[in-house]
Amino acid sequence: MARPESSSVPSAHIEPHLSGRSGWLRAAVMGANDGILSTASLLAGVAAGSGDRATIILAGIAGVAAGALSMAAGEYVSVSSQADVEKADIERERSELATNPEAELAELTAIYEERGLQPELAARVATELTEVDALTAHLRDEIGLTDLSPPRPVQAAVVSAMTFAAGAAVPLAVAWVAPLTSVVPWVAVATLIALGSLGALGAQAGGAPRGRAAARVMIWGALAMAATTAIGALVGQAV
Repeated sequence: MARPESSSVPSAHIEPHLSGRSGWLRAAVMGANDGILSTASLLAGVAAGSGDRATIILAGIAGVAAGALSMAAGEYVSVSSQADVEKADIERERSELATNPEAELAELTAIYEERGLQPELAARVATELTEVDALTAHLRDEIGLTDLSPPRPVQAAVVSAMTFAAGAAVPLAVAWVAPLTSVVPWVAVATLIALGSLGALGAQAGGAPRGRAAARVMIWGALAMAATTAIGALVGQAV
């Protein structure tokens, strides 16, 4: 009798998933997007209120340094807080399993029943998973914690700072070489192109539609730069 061809049906275990990228991808996209947009807005605002190139470049460099450090600190604190909350949940669940295993088993059974399993099957699944690894079962199905993308504060901080500086380099370089009388339009065009490219790349890395992501960041970027330019022009006239 011929043997079945096992390769005809791909295994679900080798199917590529993109959710594991969410941690570093979020930090990278946020850092680069903030670097491009905040620096471009700062440059446009200063350029609209001052005709001095040295002032424009100095403001841009200061904005890059402050922004990169701020992003790093903010990401580290934010992700560290998330990690602390998850650790607290893990310890709480471990303690409950040790002090009241019967109630925890009943709770896990009820979860599977709510998801559509018959009571007998739900009880069997809960029992077998508890025998294998009760803590993992409760963390995954009761709390929603998995090891797919655990919090990494240092990674998030470093990625955010580096991508912020890399993104900020685009409008800063354009402001450096653009004609002094046309700094704002040059920076605006370069920024919109960079934001659109970043949105498309981020969407592609995450498996999302590229056009919608690019349009979204470009629209918000244009609004931010327009508002900052208007404010810079008003302040420049006042002082």
